[in-house]
Amino acid sequence: MGRHLPFDAGHRQAPVVVPGKAMKSPIFTVFGVATVLATGALSAGCNNNSNDPYVATPAYSGQKASLPQVPSLPTTPVKSGDSYTVYGASHHLRSIVHRQEVSTKEISIVGYVVESNIPKAPECAVHAQKKKDPDNCLDIPLPTFAIADVKGDTKGSMIKVIGWARNFAVIYDAMKEYAKVKPGEKPKDLVKDNSTNADIPFPLPAVGAKVKITGTYNFSGTTSSGTVGDPVNGVILYKSAEVLEPAPEAAAFAKKI
Repeated sequence: MGRHLPFDAGHRQAPVVVPGKAMKSPIFTVFGVATVLATGALSAGCNNNSNDPYVATPAYSGQKASLPQVPSLPTTPVKSGDSYTVYGASHHLRSIVHRQEVSTKEISIVGYVVESNIPKAPECAVHAQKKKDPDNCLDIPLPTFAIADVKGDTKGSMIKVIGWARNFAVIYDAMKEYAKVKPGEKPKDLVKDNSTNADIPFPLPAVGAKVKITGTYNFSGTTSSGTVGDPVNGVILYKSAEVLEPAPEAAAFAKKI
């Protein structure tokens, strides 16, 4: 009789080894069964309808999608020669990348004069420099004009120009003197501001003229008479001007002087 191993109730019975045959582990047996089943399932899936011919899906013939128009990009150049355009200067001022290119040094901007507050000057402020404003002449605006890229365009971007005249009294004196200059000629001497000794430009800025303004440019500008700001297009503080195209009419107050 063969030898029997004692049975231990507290342990799993050891597998029986048959001489001449390799022992098969239950784990490998289960893995083998699972592999066979999985292979059969994949084979069945790959062969499903494998003999059916390919049928192309017809093109969609329903309602076409409504897409918005492609937006048009600005075609206005950033510069005109060595000067900035109004579009270019204001674009760079609003740009974090380009702001220092226009706000940390003097620049020139070319544009057409499209607005001026000379015709809107309060009558009480229109007089010679040697005369004082009446006590009730209050809230007088700083002499200002604005330039744009397109002649006559007051709806698009405009840049305000300040610092070319301290008040309307200075403009009054300049207007009187410059009216004596013959067409095509220039005055022998420019009119000066009695307080700052600054030259008043000739000709005085008038709507319709194309000008090249040089000065410091930023979102606001400050002169001895006050501060003007524009958070979108900025303000240029005047240093000099060059008239590229004359205005059709000279600058004038609402009431003839």
